[in-house]
Amino acid sequence: MSVSQHDWSLHRKGQIDQERHKEKIRDAIKKNLGEIVSEENIILSDGKKVVRVPVRSLDEYRFRFDPGRQTHSGQGNGKSKVGDVVAQEPRPGKGKKGDAGKDAGYDYYEAEVSMEELAALIFEDLSLPNLEEKHQQEMETEAVRFTDVRKKGPMPNLDKKRTIMENIKRNASKGEARFKDIKSEDLRFKVWEPTIKFQSNAVVLAMMDVSGSMGEFEKYIARSFYFWMVRFLRTRYNNVHIVFISHHTEAKEVTEEEFFHKGESGGTQVSSAYELALQIIQERYNPNDWNIYPFHFSDGDNLPWDNDRCVQLVNKLMEQCNIFGYGEIREGHYRSPSTLMSAYGKINDKKFTAVTISDKKEVYPALRKFFAQREPVPSR
Repeated sequence: MSVSQHDWSLHRKGQIDQERHKEKIRDAIKKNLGEIVSEENIILSDGKKVVRVPVRSLDEYRFRFDPGRQTHSGQGNGKSKVGDVVAQEPRPGKGKKGDAGKDAGYDYYEAEVSMEELAALIFEDLSLPNLEEKHQQEMETEAVRFTDVRKKGPMPNLDKKRTIMENIKRNASKGEARFKDIKSEDLRFKVWEPTIKFQSNAVVLAMMDVSGSMGEFEKYIARSFYFWMVRFLRTRYNNVHIVFISHHTEAKEVTEEEFFHKGESGGTQVSSAYELALQIIQERYNPNDWNIYPFHFSDGDNLPWDNDRCVQLVNKLMEQCNIFGYGEIREGHYRSPSTLMSAYGKINDKKFTAVTISDKKEVYPALRKFFAQREPVPSR
């Protein structure tokens, strides 16, 4: 018994509607990633949080009588020209403050999205930049490989191209080489399996200013960035090393728990963090065997006499690292650069990337800037 194209579409109607629903949710999330990434409930969650996203409801296509229309005839008056607007759908009006609205609105509901689905959208085109081949290759990444084509399988794995080819071949054997009347024997399905791909080792040095000048907003922004950075690294790469460094006038290596939850105070001497990072690299991460990525977040309020020392140390780090990322947090509209950022303006190296964040919405663009795919920077 043959299956017509029309019947096949009806058979998959539930799946098609489900895909439309998922795509609508994806679009809603993508338009609001700036707000979602910096959402406090997500940052403070244990990773099992379900995110609620407002999504406009989907209606089935149908003919609908509109009693609000006064004119239903379709003839013109003979005076129209090409390009004239002959009709325009009235848009839902925005009610004035204090007045009751009379126009119909759109129906919205909150869709629940898991952290895994949200992370997949945030990280879909991010990667460790300038990843180089090293002597040792122990870091694992997950990949998908299509291994076979079979006659039976789930519809999401349907190989449309091979299905069309099989249909044309069958019809050609009957003297009519064209695509028509799909039968179950024409269907072909891809078979895939997860594989492990080995890449060069990588270590990320996460440095954060925890001095007294770092207020609640500054610490929240820094931890928000590092929260997503850590999740990104552990989602995309297996066995990537992450070293956590906190500093005020002195720097120390801390645990992940301490890094995200422990508060500090005191003055600021940024060079102490860079000196510790260089020491850790020398003792544990040979640049010949490791891709090295230092990132540092601060409000930039550093001891003035320490800024030149910081520039020297950053240049020294870049001699051994793939990139160096610096994020400066300046709350509100106070966007004038700090003396530290001004000092970093002297650095002329493609490995150096700096961002300024003054609003929660700017965490996501910063994440994309640091981990965007880019042209490789030649090693020194």
